[in-house]
Amino acid sequence: MANFTHINKETLGLGYGFIGVLGFSLTLPATRAAVTDLDPIIVGLGRAVVAAVLAMIVLWATRQPLPKRKYWRSLIIIAAGVIFGFPLLSAWAMQQLPASHGAIITGLIPLATAITATVRVGERPSAKFWLASIVGSLAVVLFAFVSGSGKIQVADVTLLGAVVAAAISYAEGGYLAQIMGGWQVICWALVIASPVLVFPVVITIFQHGLTASPTAWLGFGYVSIISQFLAFFAWYHGMAIGGIARVSQIQLLQPFLTIIFSALLLGEQITPIMFIAAGVVIASVALGKQALIKRNA
Repeated sequence: MANFTHINKETLGLGYGFIGVLGFSLTLPATRAAVTDLDPIIVGLGRAVVAAVLAMIVLWATRQPLPKRKYWRSLIIIAAGVIFGFPLLSAWAMQQLPASHGAIITGLIPLATAITATVRVGERPSAKFWLASIVGSLAVVLFAFVSGSGKIQVADVTLLGAVVAAAISYAEGGYLAQIMGGWQVICWALVIASPVLVFPVVITIFQHGLTASPTAWLGFGYVSIISQFLAFFAWYHGMAIGGIARVSQIQLLQPFLTIIFSALLLGEQITPIMFIAAGVVIASVALGKQALIKRNA
């Protein structure tokens, strides 16, 4: 019975993780659509301001108590990564790169998250798991190198910074979600970050205005409500019950989904190398799913 329960929890965690990834997979196309007319600071930080308002409403409606002081450090780490770091860095990069290209680079997030989980919460993936993760990640780096005419671009480095920021926050959030609950984690992180978010957003609005096309506003609305808020409900809950390293590998599917959405919504060209890189990544997910990961009790 214990084994059945473990497998059931893991499968359920992967299911929640996939729902989160499905929500995240439109983030880069939506961001690219938004930054065509809106300043990256408005898109990168303004989305969190909107999400913070939603978080306050949810926390008030459900009468959630304030988090204990010992959890505030973790919440600040989460906010620094997925509310400041990743949104800002990815918004800037999406002014320089196609969303489909950025999707492959962010395919490094699962490996970085697994490494962080090993350090932070003591998960111990097997050699088979690391092999699968490294193969998928090498496909990502090779793609960036080839599609960048034999060199890594500055925007690629910026996206790598976004990857590190996201990975640290994902691991920390997955750990804290085991204690507080997935949706509570992202809601409190948004609320804690909101006082710092407002000032740069307001200043940028006065400097650059809010004139934008309906498409740009639609993209902004998506990253505010789905990418920065609702998708995290499923994502953190999935990592809490299925394991951080294991569930993080589901995000290796995100490049493939983002490439499809970029082509359908933005008309970006899909090249054979994109599918080859995404195919290798998807194969590594399948291999990694079979690998053993020891979790601390």
